Amino acid sequence: MGPRAVERRVTSDALGGLIPHVRFTTVMILLINTALFVADYISPQSGLLQYGASVPWPAMQGQWWRLVTAGFLHGGILHILMNSWVLFDLGAEVDQIFGTSRLIVFYFFSTITGFLVSSKFGSGYSVGSSAGIFGLIGAMLAFGVTDQSSLGQAVKGLYTRWLIYLLVLSFIPGVDFRAHIGGLSGGFIAGWLASTPRARAMWKESLLRALAVISIALTALSFAMMFLAMTSSRA
Repeated sequence: MGPRAVERRVTSDALGGLIPHVRFTTVMILLINTALFVADYISPQSGLLQYGASVPWPAMQGQWWRLVTAGFLHGGILHILMNSWVLFDLGAEVDQIFGTSRLIVFYFFSTITGFLVSSKFGSGYSVGSSAGIFGLIGAMLAFGVTDQSSLGQAVKGLYTRWLIYLLVLSFIPGVDFRAHIGGLSGGFIAGWLASTPRARAMWKESLLRALAVISIALTALSFAMMFLAMTSSRA
Protein backbone atom coordinates (compact mmCIF):
# COMPACT_ATOMS: atom_id res chain seq x y z
CA MET A 1 0.00 0.00 0.00
CA GLY A 2 1.14 3.56 -0.53
CA PRO A 3 -0.02 7.14 -1.05
CA ARG A 4 -1.90 8.30 -4.09
CA ALA A 5 -0.20 10.36 -6.75
CA VAL A 6 -1.66 13.57 -5.30
CA GLU A 7 -0.08 12.76 -1.93
CA ARG A 8 3.32 12.02 -3.44
CA ARG A 9 3.49 15.18 -5.53
CA VAL A 10 6.66 17.21 -4.93
CA THR A 11 6.55 20.99 -4.66
CA SER A 12 9.26 21.78 -7.21
CA ASP A 13 8.16 23.34 -10.49
CA ALA A 14 9.44 22.85 -14.02
CA LEU A 15 11.60 25.30 -15.96
CA GLY A 16 12.75 27.20 -12.90
CA GLY A 17 9.22 27.72 -11.59
CA LEU A 18 7.70 28.98 -14.85
CA ILE A 19 5.43 25.94 -15.12
CA PRO A 20 3.89 24.30 -12.03
CA HIS A 21 4.93 20.64 -11.89
CA VAL A 22 1.36 19.37 -11.94
CA ARG A 23 0.65 21.29 -15.17
CA PHE A 24 3.89 20.46 -17.00
CA THR A 25 2.53 17.63 -19.18
CA THR A 26 -0.67 19.54 -19.92
CA VAL A 27 1.26 22.67 -20.88
CA MET A 28 3.49 20.63 -23.20
CA ILE A 29 0.41 19.28 -24.99
CA LEU A 30 -1.02 22.80 -25.27
CA LEU A 31 2.27 24.14 -26.65
CA ILE A 32 2.36 21.42 -29.32
CA ASN A 33 -1.26 22.16 -30.25
CA THR A 34 -0.57 25.89 -30.43
CA ALA A 35 2.62 25.50 -32.48
CA LEU A 36 0.84 23.33 -35.03
CA PHE A 37 -2.12 25.71 -35.20
CA VAL A 38 0.15 28.73 -35.72
CA ALA A 39 2.11 26.88 -38.41
CA ASP A 40 -1.09 26.01 -40.26
CA TYR A 41 -2.46 29.55 -39.80
CA ILE A 42 0.68 31.16 -41.20
CA SER A 43 0.82 28.72 -44.09
CA PRO A 44 -2.67 27.37 -44.90
CA GLN A 45 -1.15 25.28 -47.70
CA SER A 46 1.16 23.49 -45.27
CA GLY A 47 -0.83 20.29 -45.57
CA LEU A 48 -1.13 19.71 -41.82
CA LEU A 49 -4.89 19.32 -41.93
CA GLN A 50 -4.80 17.52 -45.24
CA TYR A 51 -2.39 14.83 -44.04
CA GLY A 52 -3.06 14.90 -40.29
CA ALA A 53 -6.84 15.00 -39.94
CA SER A 54 -8.96 11.94 -39.28
CA VAL A 55 -10.93 10.93 -42.38
CA PRO A 56 -13.69 8.38 -43.07
CA TRP A 57 -12.36 4.84 -42.80
CA PRO A 58 -12.47 3.97 -46.53
CA ALA A 59 -10.22 6.98 -47.19
CA MET A 60 -7.67 6.06 -44.50
CA GLN A 61 -5.77 3.73 -46.85
CA GLY A 62 -3.39 2.59 -44.15
CA GLN A 63 -2.65 6.10 -42.87
CA TRP A 64 -3.03 5.02 -39.25
CA TRP A 65 -1.13 8.04 -37.94
CA ARG A 66 -4.19 10.21 -38.56
CA LEU A 67 -5.84 8.67 -35.48
CA VAL A 68 -3.09 10.29 -33.40
CA THR A 69 -2.18 13.49 -35.24
CA ALA A 70 -5.82 14.57 -35.55
CA GLY A 71 -5.88 15.05 -31.77
CA PHE A 72 -3.25 17.80 -31.94
CA LEU A 73 -4.72 19.81 -34.83
CA HIS A 74 -7.54 22.35 -34.79
CA GLY A 75 -9.76 23.90 -37.39
CA GLY A 76 -10.02 27.47 -36.12
CA ILE A 77 -9.09 29.95 -33.39
CA LEU A 78 -12.31 29.42 -31.40
CA HIS A 79 -11.84 25.66 -31.65
CA ILE A 80 -8.35 25.67 -30.15
CA LEU A 81 -9.19 28.32 -27.54
CA MET A 82 -12.16 26.39 -26.19
CA ASN A 83 -10.28 23.10 -26.08
CA SER A 84 -7.21 24.70 -24.49
CA TRP A 85 -9.33 26.37 -21.81
CA VAL A 86 -10.86 23.04 -20.78
CA LEU A 87 -7.65 21.02 -21.05
CA PHE A 88 -5.58 23.47 -19.00
CA ASP A 89 -7.51 22.74 -15.80
CA LEU A 90 -8.66 19.21 -16.59
CA GLY A 91 -5.17 17.92 -17.36
CA ALA A 92 -3.80 19.22 -14.07
CA GLU A 93 -6.64 17.59 -12.11
CA VAL A 94 -6.11 14.24 -13.81
CA ASP A 95 -2.38 14.52 -13.09
CA GLN A 96 -3.11 15.19 -9.41
CA ILE A 97 -5.43 12.21 -9.06
CA PHE A 98 -3.73 9.66 -11.31
CA GLY A 99 -0.15 10.82 -11.91
CA THR A 100 1.69 11.80 -15.09
CA SER A 101 2.09 8.33 -16.61
CA ARG A 102 -1.62 7.65 -16.47
CA LEU A 103 -2.44 11.11 -17.83
CA ILE A 104 -0.28 10.46 -20.90
CA VAL A 105 -1.70 6.98 -21.48
CA PHE A 106 -5.31 8.14 -21.03
CA TYR A 107 -4.89 11.07 -23.42
CA PHE A 108 -3.14 8.99 -26.07
CA PHE A 109 -5.50 6.01 -25.88
CA SER A 110 -8.71 8.06 -25.86
CA THR A 111 -7.51 10.18 -28.79
CA ILE A 112 -7.14 6.98 -30.81
CA THR A 113 -10.48 5.51 -29.72
CA GLY A 114 -12.21 8.82 -30.35
CA PHE A 115 -11.00 9.23 -33.90
CA LEU A 116 -11.39 5.52 -34.60
CA VAL A 117 -15.11 5.84 -33.84
CA SER A 118 -15.24 9.08 -35.83
CA SER A 119 -13.50 7.48 -38.80
CA LYS A 120 -15.62 4.32 -38.72
CA PHE A 121 -19.01 6.02 -38.35
CA GLY A 122 -18.43 9.60 -39.52
CA SER A 123 -18.64 11.05 -43.00
CA GLY A 124 -16.07 13.84 -42.96
CA TYR A 125 -12.66 14.88 -41.71
CA SER A 126 -12.20 15.59 -38.02
CA VAL A 127 -9.57 17.25 -35.81
CA GLY A 128 -9.25 18.54 -32.26
CA SER A 129 -8.09 17.66 -28.78
CA SER A 130 -11.66 17.12 -27.59
CA ALA A 131 -11.41 13.34 -28.06
CA GLY A 132 -8.56 13.28 -25.57
CA ILE A 133 -10.39 15.76 -23.31
CA PHE A 134 -13.45 13.51 -23.19
CA GLY A 135 -11.10 10.62 -22.47
CA LEU A 136 -9.73 12.42 -19.42
CA ILE A 137 -13.27 13.10 -18.23
CA GLY A 138 -14.02 9.39 -18.71
CA ALA A 139 -10.98 8.48 -16.61
CA MET A 140 -12.10 10.83 -13.82
CA LEU A 141 -15.57 9.28 -13.90
CA ALA A 142 -13.97 5.84 -13.62
CA PHE A 143 -12.13 7.06 -10.53
CA GLY A 144 -15.36 8.41 -9.07
CA VAL A 145 -17.15 5.11 -9.67
CA THR A 146 -14.42 2.88 -8.22
CA ASP A 147 -13.26 5.06 -5.31
CA GLN A 148 -15.83 5.09 -2.52
CA SER A 149 -14.11 7.81 -0.50
CA SER A 150 -15.51 11.32 -0.13
CA LEU A 151 -12.98 12.44 -2.76
CA GLY A 152 -14.24 9.83 -5.18
CA GLN A 153 -17.85 10.89 -4.67
CA ALA A 154 -16.95 14.56 -5.14
CA VAL A 155 -15.05 13.77 -8.34
CA LYS A 156 -17.95 11.70 -9.69
CA GLY A 157 -20.44 14.49 -9.00
CA LEU A 158 -18.26 17.19 -10.54
CA TYR A 159 -17.40 15.29 -13.71
CA THR A 160 -20.91 13.99 -14.21
CA ARG A 161 -21.95 17.65 -14.49
CA TRP A 162 -19.02 18.35 -16.82
CA LEU A 163 -20.07 15.42 -18.97
CA ILE A 164 -23.67 16.58 -19.24
CA TYR A 165 -22.65 20.10 -20.28
CA LEU A 166 -20.11 18.91 -22.84
CA LEU A 167 -22.36 16.24 -24.29
CA VAL A 168 -25.02 18.88 -24.92
CA LEU A 169 -22.42 20.99 -26.75
CA SER A 170 -21.33 17.89 -28.69
CA PHE A 171 -24.52 17.90 -30.72
CA ILE A 172 -24.08 21.42 -32.04
CA PRO A 173 -23.90 21.22 -35.86
CA GLY A 174 -20.31 20.84 -37.01
CA VAL A 175 -19.09 19.24 -33.78
CA ASP A 176 -17.87 15.65 -34.06
CA PHE A 177 -19.90 13.96 -31.32
CA ARG A 178 -18.64 10.55 -32.48
CA ALA A 179 -15.07 11.45 -31.53
CA HIS A 180 -16.34 12.66 -28.17
CA ILE A 181 -18.23 9.43 -27.46
CA GLY A 182 -15.28 7.32 -28.60
CA GLY A 183 -12.84 9.31 -26.48
CA LEU A 184 -15.09 9.17 -23.42
CA SER A 185 -15.46 5.39 -23.73
CA GLY A 186 -11.73 4.84 -24.20
CA GLY A 187 -10.85 7.07 -21.26
CA PHE A 188 -13.34 5.38 -18.94
CA ILE A 189 -12.06 1.93 -19.85
CA ALA A 190 -8.44 2.99 -19.44
CA GLY A 191 -9.18 4.69 -16.11
CA TRP A 192 -11.02 1.64 -14.87
CA LEU A 193 -8.18 -0.71 -15.80
CA ALA A 194 -5.32 1.49 -14.63
CA SER A 195 -6.90 2.65 -11.36
CA THR A 196 -5.11 5.12 -9.11
CA PRO A 197 -1.75 4.38 -7.48
CA ARG A 198 -3.53 3.75 -4.17
CA ALA A 199 -2.64 0.06 -4.43
CA ARG A 200 1.04 0.21 -5.28
CA ALA A 201 1.34 -2.92 -7.37
CA MET A 202 4.85 -2.48 -8.72
CA TRP A 203 4.18 -4.39 -11.91
CA LYS A 204 1.30 -2.05 -12.76
CA GLU A 205 3.33 1.08 -12.09
CA SER A 206 6.23 -0.16 -14.22
CA LEU A 207 3.81 -1.16 -16.96
CA LEU A 208 2.11 2.24 -16.97
CA ARG A 209 5.42 4.08 -17.11
CA ALA A 210 6.40 1.90 -20.07
CA LEU A 211 3.05 2.54 -21.75
CA ALA A 212 3.51 6.29 -21.27
CA VAL A 213 6.91 6.13 -22.98
CA ILE A 214 5.42 4.04 -25.80
CA SER A 215 2.57 6.56 -26.17
CA ILE A 216 5.03 9.43 -26.54
CA ALA A 217 7.14 7.44 -29.00
CA LEU A 218 4.12 6.50 -31.12
CA THR A 219 2.96 10.12 -31.13
CA ALA A 220 6.37 11.22 -32.40
CA LEU A 221 6.30 8.42 -35.00
CA SER A 222 2.83 9.46 -36.12
CA PHE A 223 3.97 13.01 -36.81
CA ALA A 224 7.08 11.71 -38.57
CA MET A 225 4.86 9.58 -40.83
CA MET A 226 2.59 12.57 -41.48
CA PHE A 227 5.49 14.82 -42.46
CA LEU A 228 6.96 12.04 -44.60
CA ALA A 229 3.66 11.74 -46.47
CA MET A 230 3.56 15.52 -46.95
CA THR A 231 7.12 15.55 -48.28
CA SER A 232 6.51 12.59 -50.60
CA SER A 233 3.45 14.25 -52.13
CA ARG A 234 5.53 17.30 -53.08
CA ALA A 235 8.45 15.36 -54.52
